[in-house]
Amino acid sequence: MINKVIHNKIKVIIVLIVIGFSQIVLAQNAPKEEDYYRITKVPTPEGVKVEGGGVLSLPDGTIAVCTRRGDVWIIENPTMANGYPSKFIKFASGLHEPLGLAYKDGALYTAQRGELTKLVDTDGDRIADVYETVYAWPLSTHYHEYSFGPVIAPDNAFFVTANVAFGNEEWWRGESRVPWRGWTMKIYEDGRMEPWATGMRSPAGYGLIDDELFYTDNQGDWVGSGGLWHLPKGVFTAHPAGLKWSEHKDSPIKLTKEAFYGKIDKRQVKKNGRYVKPENIIDEEDPDFVYEAKASFPEVQLPAVVLPHGILGISNSEIKVDKTGGKFGPFSGQVFVGDMGQSKIMRVVLEKVKGEYQGVAFDFRSGFQSGVMRMDFDQNGNLFVGETNRGWGSAGTTNSGLEFLTWTGRIPFEMKTVKSMPDGFEIEFTKPVDKSSAEDLDSYQGKSYIYKYHAAYGSPQANLETINLKGVKVSDDGYKVRIVTDNLRPFYVHEITLNGVKEKGSGQITLHPTFYYTLNNIAEGDKLALSQLSTKRSSSIKKKVAKKTKASKTAVAKKTKTVLTDAQVQPLLTNNTCVACHHKEKRIVGPSFKLIAKRNYTDEEMVDLIYNPQPKNWPEYATPMAPMPQVPKDEALKIAAWINSLK
Repeated sequence: MINKVIHNKIKVIIVLIVIGFSQIVLAQNAPKEEDYYRITKVPTPEGVKVEGGGVLSLPDGTIAVCTRRGDVWIIENPTMANGYPSKFIKFASGLHEPLGLAYKDGALYTAQRGELTKLVDTDGDRIADVYETVYAWPLSTHYHEYSFGPVIAPDNAFFVTANVAFGNEEWWRGESRVPWRGWTMKIYEDGRMEPWATGMRSPAGYGLIDDELFYTDNQGDWVGSGGLWHLPKGVFTAHPAGLKWSEHKDSPIKLTKEAFYGKIDKRQVKKNGRYVKPENIIDEEDPDFVYEAKASFPEVQLPAVVLPHGILGISNSEIKVDKTGGKFGPFSGQVFVGDMGQSKIMRVVLEKVKGEYQGVAFDFRSGFQSGVMRMDFDQNGNLFVGETNRGWGSAGTTNSGLEFLTWTGRIPFEMKTVKSMPDGFEIEFTKPVDKSSAEDLDSYQGKSYIYKYHAAYGSPQANLETINLKGVKVSDDGYKVRIVTDNLRPFYVHEITLNGVKEKGSGQITLHPTFYYTLNNIAEGDKLALSQLSTKRSSSIKKKVAKKTKASKTAVAKKTKTVLTDAQVQPLLTNNTCVACHHKEKRIVGPSFKLIAKRNYTDEEMVDLIYNPQPKNWPEYATPMAPMPQVPKDEALKIAAWINSLK
């Protein structure tokens, strides 16, 4: 009997060793982003700082780059083909922080801080001879008055977007000090300007999608999270500063700031003769949401796709549609959105439901050397990326740069797209799924949430609710999975992670297992009957855990605190948006985790500071941390324990 017991124990040990070894091998062979999309740095001449304010692929195969330092460069052989180096030619200089490039009829156009400028090379020597002002607008000289563009409209006019400034007494409150700050302008070649739309706060990204104008905005006051907005003429998106000019004779918007503030609290309060900065209110009973504002003001335009702050970027930038015809991989026709703060690119797929744009967002590629500001595809399907982090930290290792992203030819196992259904969502994959894993409801977990609409800076995820999956249906070919739920919520972000859905044959999960769908409208159509769905859960058939040891033994056993590894804590840091402002080693928006560890807070004290930050403890950081009441207590404790392990 004793020998049999020993033999059985040895068998168990061997099985565990084999399983452990298999898990190590799988982890080592786990697909990585660089397996599918390779980043290549373009070396720059000594002394040249390529802070990429604009990147543009030209018809002759060269790349034009304008820099925040006021230069425009033409780069020959930018991919260093055949082993030959790139050649940088200074096309123009002396510009005032140009933040975009467009090409039309042999000329380059760029938006400086105060004007749209046309640059022309009249003698073919690749140096601009003509600097022509197409249209100029006022400046107040505030540092935040960036201007972005242009985008060439279908009628060959130009779109330019303009940042708000910030107050003198209320340094945190965006304001439009001079006409058309916080607006999008449509400018014609003959010098005419047509105010197009307002509500912009920091509209760093812009682009045409199916010949319609879209832009990205950044989190801040009145913008709970960054996102992608459709921008037809006459809409108001989010930030009220630009309403100051809505009564101008040329304004297409009739909503006034008085009407707006009559409905929504400006939260402008003075104490002891000084204005008080609005803060996020923890456990707020009746917060405002932007869809409620739309019910009062029809001009309000909801974001087509929310890019959850701290997860899909913290300072969203360029919009670029993949029109390469498959040269860039399996996502042809989809939209790519850059981010400056997290030095990465996201992927977006739009659809129209009940006449309004909405859609899904995924992570795509991180690891760029500086903040992703501008992007453009060349004729060979390479995505060139202009980078900068000045004025805002980034997750990269440098302050500027120019790189390009190339598809390696391998197709990743990914969710290709997600579509809204009347009872849930339909996921389409790039490769077929393992049917058994995809039919298991335990392979999915999700939540829905919304962001507040208020004068405070940003917003935590509000009104969180677990998504209840009723069942799933896998297509016969394994390329599509229909997931059904009974608690879809219009105007909410629906975040679902496929933590157990595996690729057929390989056993790998998707490269990016989470999708973020902004549901402005629930799709019409037939709902699936319960009889058509798989409702199985692997957890219900697992064997029960062995009985606990005797109480006498557990009473004397020491309880040890398990600290997560860097790899284990990363999903918690990402899902709870900690990585939006913090990095393990270096300063970004806030202090590094290692620096926080040196403060010697207990785990419990650190959790309290997550829920109730004390900006006075970190006076050297300009952007104060917002309260994070949405972080679950058990996860906050795990994060705190990991931070303290870095001492």
